[in-house]
Amino acid sequence: MDGDRPDVLLTGLLFYDLVLTGLGKPPTPGEEIWTGGMGCGPGGIANLAVAASRFGLRTSLATVFGDDFYGGHCQDVLGGQEGVDLSLSRTADGWPTPVTVSFAHGNDRALLTHGQEPPHSQDELMGDPPDALTALVHIEARPREWLAKAAANGTRIYADVGWDPTQEWPTALLEQLSLCHAFLPNEAEAMAYTRTDSALAALGTLSDLVPVAVVTRGGDGAIAVDQITGEYADVPALDTDVLDATGAGDVFGASFVAASLGGWPLAERLRFAVLAAGLSVGHHGGALAAPGWHGVDRWWRSLTDPELKRSYGFLVDRLPANPGPPVHHAPVT
Repeated sequence: MDGDRPDVLLTGLLFYDLVLTGLGKPPTPGEEIWTGGMGCGPGGIANLAVAASRFGLRTSLATVFGDDFYGGHCQDVLGGQEGVDLSLSRTADGWPTPVTVSFAHGNDRALLTHGQEPPHSQDELMGDPPDALTALVHIEARPREWLAKAAANGTRIYADVGWDPTQEWPTALLEQLSLCHAFLPNEAEAMAYTRTDSALAALGTLSDLVPVAVVTRGGDGAIAVDQITGEYADVPALDTDVLDATGAGDVFGASFVAASLGGWPLAERLRFAVLAAGLSVGHHGGALAAPGWHGVDRWWRSLTDPELKRSYGFLVDRLPANPGPPVHHAPVT
């Protein structure tokens, strides 16, 4: 890290997540289903913040907390327990912290959220953004002013994008990639925005728009192109039992940034991100499922599969001598 300069700059909407797991089937109207498990904790932009901080990155978060139990709890977890810098964040009087109930079923989940638009915008929170090494952002149809300011400061922008409920997938959104160093959409999003019919074709189109293009493919892993180094990588997913996939994409993004700041080859960056995301789905979702260095180190030391040993052999030289204490997972019943 470079003095007090943040490694990762983040802004976005924070949620308090209540995750229900163990559903035999999705709920239907008029039906009551008893679940086998429940976890709770910060979610939304907190997913990225915790995942980055647990890899030792100096993480600065600009978000809004409600002045209620949920907001106070999330502040305590993020600032006190996880060491995230909250100096750019604000507490809003009379505004309720958004709460999301996640119904995890199979390899996916359904979400039900209570909330209101925050009283402070991303641009208001950021102002003139601090001189960070990287920023992890969620690009939307309306460009954020702070993003251009951060890019002009030399901050490397790593971006993802969300599902478009209108199903219009405006290609104009991709114009914002001119500000970005890397773009990491999932397969469905990548194909929709590029008007292509395969993840590989989408990757080809995106690689003309941004230096580093990544397309995540869920159970099929991820593919990526780095135009700076001329590398291409295609990495399979881990064969893991999925308890809850909430936040796995955020863990992937934060892990990819951590490996990128380390200057790793593209294949190692991609494998590391796939591994971290794969480890996160074995715990109740939201921010506290992120494995951090401790989780990766524990996985590596317990690994017996010879093929995985070869594929992830680079971890011998990448894991820190002290991976830190065990991470705190979400309280579970």
